[in-house]
Amino acid sequence: MTTTLHSTEYQSLLSQCVHCGLCLPACPTYRIFHTEMDGPRGRIQLMTAAAEGRIDLGGAFQEHLDLCLGCRACETACPSGVQYGLLLEGARQAMAEEQPQSRRERLVRWFALRQLLPHQGRLRLLARLLWVVQKLKLDTLAKGLGVIPPSMQGMVELLPPLKLNQVATDRAAPALGKKRGDVALLYGCVQDAFLSGVNAATVRVLQRNGYEVHFPKGQNCCGAAGLHMGEVDEAKRLARQNIDACADRDYVAVISNAGGCGATLKEYGHLLADDPAYAEKAQTFVAKLQDISEFLADHLHMPPTKPVARHVTYVESCHLRHGQRVIRQPRQLLNAIPGLTFTELQQPDRCCGSAGVYNITQPETANQVLDAKLADVQQTGADLVVTSNTGCHMQMIYGMRKAGSDAEVLHLVELLDRAYGE
Repeated sequence: MTTTLHSTEYQSLLSQCVHCGLCLPACPTYRIFHTEMDGPRGRIQLMTAAAEGRIDLGGAFQEHLDLCLGCRACETACPSGVQYGLLLEGARQAMAEEQPQSRRERLVRWFALRQLLPHQGRLRLLARLLWVVQKLKLDTLAKGLGVIPPSMQGMVELLPPLKLNQVATDRAAPALGKKRGDVALLYGCVQDAFLSGVNAATVRVLQRNGYEVHFPKGQNCCGAAGLHMGEVDEAKRLARQNIDACADRDYVAVISNAGGCGATLKEYGHLLADDPAYAEKAQTFVAKLQDISEFLADHLHMPPTKPVARHVTYVESCHLRHGQRVIRQPRQLLNAIPGLTFTELQQPDRCCGSAGVYNITQPETANQVLDAKLADVQQTGADLVVTSNTGCHMQMIYGMRKAGSDAEVLHLVELLDRAYGE
């Protein structure tokens, strides 16, 4: 796709909006600010004005676009099928290409997108260093002394309690019992380093259901962070790398266990549509890709039997719900766990405020969004919060700590793993 704001395709996407306003109640920032420019309809008007050359890409345009969480709840609410996610992606790409960036911003982009996220070894090393910091309580000491720079305070607070149990990815994990096929696990970048228990649980549950789990060599970050920052060329590079990594074997499925990553992975067909060497390969890749809950809902050959006597609520990933439209399957799996009491949130389709790096770049607004989610969680009386995405997982751990709650936070597959017992 040609993503420039002046392209025919982008103009066509803009014209799908009929300005009915049915998206407004679904938008987290509109619910906070109650201003037209902080809702999807107003942001589309800004995109239209920029595409027609009536405004530039700085000032109000950048301000209101930066405040968008990109949760895509507006897509689910829209009766006209407006593809807001693609519009936002194009706008962010245009800003990245045409707007001058400060030296600090260029440094952050270079470090995060090119020196850290695409390098599993560096992320694991960073996790080990931070594990030592947590064990020695140096983070608490530094916070008490006020020596953590304000720009890093948010990142420090969002860190979950770290464990050094990354999955061994140098060999396949064999199926237990009757083998039903081979699957590939895309274990991610941030989750692999900072929430490694999720990947370990994913492997064990797949093994118990008869699948040999492979870890394709050469796999990398999904590219979501690059797309969020408008760095489309970097996202395309990573997409090609992941497609090539999974092309060496005819897997039953390629599995992602992070809702946000999965949404990006499933859009590789769009991302590489103009690439003659990868357009068809991308479609083949996407056809095999499934969220872990999608796959297990249809392939739970060995249902869990160990009762888990916990009161649970489910905080779902926006990109799993609104991007991938995976809604029924996580609930189906929760209901398959014996002994569980499940209470639905009053507003399950609302964002938690994580939204990639939004809770770092826009902490004040992110906390307002989070506070509404925490109130919804607390009214359920649940003592265990289930998530389905890396960012949401870390955000809810932070949120429970912020609210003074003892509720445990687990990924859905970690809870399933417990229900299998030893």
